[in-house]
Amino acid sequence: MNDGDGTRAAGAQERQFGPLGTALVIIPTYNEAENIKAIVGRVRSAVPEAHVLVADDNSPDGTGKLADELAAADDQVHVLHRKGKEGLGAAYIAGFRWGLEHDYGVLIEMDADGSHQPEELPRLLTALKSADLVLGSRWVPGGRTVNWPKSRQFISRGGSLYSRLALGLSLRDITGGYRAFRRETLEGLGLDQVASQGYCFQVDLARRAVKAGYHVIEVPITFVERELGDSKMSRDILVEALWRVTAWGVGERVAKATGRDRSS
Repeated sequence: MNDGDGTRAAGAQERQFGPLGTALVIIPTYNEAENIKAIVGRVRSAVPEAHVLVADDNSPDGTGKLADELAAADDQVHVLHRKGKEGLGAAYIAGFRWGLEHDYGVLIEMDADGSHQPEELPRLLTALKSADLVLGSRWVPGGRTVNWPKSRQFISRGGSLYSRLALGLSLRDITGGYRAFRRETLEGLGLDQVASQGYCFQVDLARRAVKAGYHVIEVPITFVERELGDSKMSRDILVEALWRVTAWGVGERVAKATGRDRSS
C-alpha cells in the first residue's frame, strides 16, 4: 500500500487505533562513549515528552557511567546495565521487557551513533497513530542514505531484497533498525521465541508482525553514516542473517505445502 507521501504499509486494515501513551526510546550501547551524550540530548530535544532507556552491555569505554550521569540529571533518562555484550537482539529484547514492565505505550528502537536521526522521530510517532508498527525506511520514496559506501548500500539493499523474496513480504527496508512499536504489538509477537541476533533480528520481528496480521507502515528516513566510533557490523552477523532468513523462507514454504502453520 502506498499512502501518497512515501509511506508503505503491510497488513493494513480499516480499524480504530487507541492512544499511543508515553514513548520509550531504547538505545543499545557498546563502546558509544563518544556518542551517548549527544544522541540522548537530541532525543530529549526532538520529543521532550519521550523517555530514554540506555541498554548498555558493560561497555569497557565507560558508556554506562556516562549514561548514569545523564540519568541522574534527568528523570526521563534511564539506564539498563547488562552483564556483557550479547548482541543487538538480546539488548533490544531486554529493553522491550523493561519498557513493558514499566507500562510504556510505545517502544522505539534507535541506534546510539546518530545514524537514526532523532529529529525524524515525530514522523514515526505520527504514523504510529494509525499503525501497529512503523519502520523508518531508507528504501521507500523520500528515504536515503548519507555518507554510506557503495558496499554497505549493496549489503543493505541486497539483504532487504533477499529477505522480501525468501519470506514473501512487501516491506522495502526489512533490515532497518529505526522502529516504533505499540506495546500491544510487542506483547503479541512472542518475544520468548525470538532467538535471532544482529542483522536478522530486525527481519525476524518484521516478519512476525506481518504474519500476525499487524498493520505495518514504512516512512522515509535519512540514514546518516556514523562519524564517531566503530560499526558493529561483522561477517558473522551477515552469515547468521543469511542462514536464518533462508531457513525461515524454506520453513514457510514447507508449512504452506503441508497445511501446517509456523509461528516461529
